[in-house]
Amino acid sequence: MSELTTALRETGRPLLVALDFDGTLAPLQDDPSLSRIVPAGVPVLASIADRPDVSLALVSGRALQSLHALAEVPEGTFLIGSHGAERARVTRFGLDRDVAQLADDEADRLAALGARAASIVRGRDGAWVETKPTAVVVHTRLAADEDARACEQAALELGAELGSGVLHGKDVVEISVLHASKGEALAALRDELGATSVVYAGDDTTDEHAFAVLGERDVAIKVGAGDTAAGYRVDGPDELVEALITLL
Repeated sequence: MSELTTALRETGRPLLVALDFDGTLAPLQDDPSLSRIVPAGVPVLASIADRPDVSLALVSGRALQSLHALAEVPEGTFLIGSHGAERARVTRFGLDRDVAQLADDEADRLAALGARAASIVRGRDGAWVETKPTAVVVHTRLAADEDARACEQAALELGAELGSGVLHGKDVVEISVLHASKGEALAALRDELGATSVVYAGDDTTDEHAFAVLGERDVAIKVGAGDTAAGYRVDGPDELVEALITLL
């Protein structure tokens, strides 16, 4: 943690602090609707967002509405959902959203994806389909190993056939009809805010896209185990919150 502490203290201003949610701020749950940020993280995020030279963002694979409902973030926080396909800012009156618009052919493909994905998980306990505004997600977290592998392989093949983008994360395959990635969304937000430095933390393979767009003046933090391009690592959400306290 000592090297990470030094890196955090040397970040430039204005600063963008961008964080994944599930597995990063919130421990992973078998039921995604039960995910909650670790309690100590709520006041820390509020303090970060209160700094005049710091912007706060959550960058998640979750649909935007779900992310907003569960994240407990302060006003002014930028929310990037569906791996970059959705974006909003939290206000005192709710979400100020950038609405994703689908062309007719994209809407037709999304409907076809939903029907085909439903057939993939049919009869396989513990696998289910989530439909987002621009994507369909096959979840396998609760499925037996053999069923999970079969569903994920079939979903990857479906994505190659009908999707514009396919993301294979932890126990999920997301097939989007729009091209989006956490890296592109993070880079666009950084440019918009004119951030000198970025602190980004994430736990999943999809967060590697965000790590890839960071430079020498930025801090990339991998949460948990696994190969990564990030320069720093913490064990879990509690340790990440400790690092954020150091940043404050």
